[in-house]
Amino acid sequence: MFLNSEQKISQPFLFIACLFVACLLISNIIAGKLVQIWGIVLPAAVILFPLTYVFGDILTEVYGFRRARLVIWIGFIANLLMAAVFTVTIALPHPTFWTEQGAFRTVLGFTPRLVAASLVAYWAGEFSNSIVLSKVKILTRGRWLWFGTIGSTLVGEGLDTLLFITIAFAGMLPAVVLFEMMLAQYVWKVSYEIAVTPLTYLLVGWLKKREDLDTYDRGIDYNPFRLEVT
Repeated sequence: MFLNSEQKISQPFLFIACLFVACLLISNIIAGKLVQIWGIVLPAAVILFPLTYVFGDILTEVYGFRRARLVIWIGFIANLLMAAVFTVTIALPHPTFWTEQGAFRTVLGFTPRLVAASLVAYWAGEFSNSIVLSKVKILTRGRWLWFGTIGSTLVGEGLDTLLFITIAFAGMLPAVVLFEMMLAQYVWKVSYEIAVTPLTYLLVGWLKKREDLDTYDRGIDYNPFRLEVT
């Protein structure tokens, strides 16, 4: 079940959940733009998508896996809905005087293969990230937050990068190119997480005091298909 009438959704939780979903959707829109950073060519999404892992870490650390699981599913449904709406919108007939159909399709069009790659990679990466962080917190008794956030990112972003590039581009690009793309994106995403670790500490510390909450997921069901939050 979802949240019942006795459970309250705090403003900070709602705000972080909205930021999580917004970063996810915006990242998928800007992913078609390529950028060159220090000589490395990457999709523009790398400037924003790693923040979904940061927000996912914050949700798991403060509110627990079950609340994070709910937000991950909201992001998944929102992503699927966005792709479906863009596809339908592009397919709708347009007036002859409107000459921007090609540009609109180029920016917002999604091939079924890319949609599948995005959804599968997101689902596997975000859930593995949240589960690993949750379990590490229990094992370390809440100490060494940096160890949990970076360790979970190594697993989650690794799965995300591997699955997305493999599903999206396998058979289209040489194996060497695929490996180079995976390595470049993986190193960037992990480095991003490490760089913002001080900010993660600040936000987690503030939220725990603000919410008077520090959740330990002892004895819970980690099945991603269960939506209980209590």
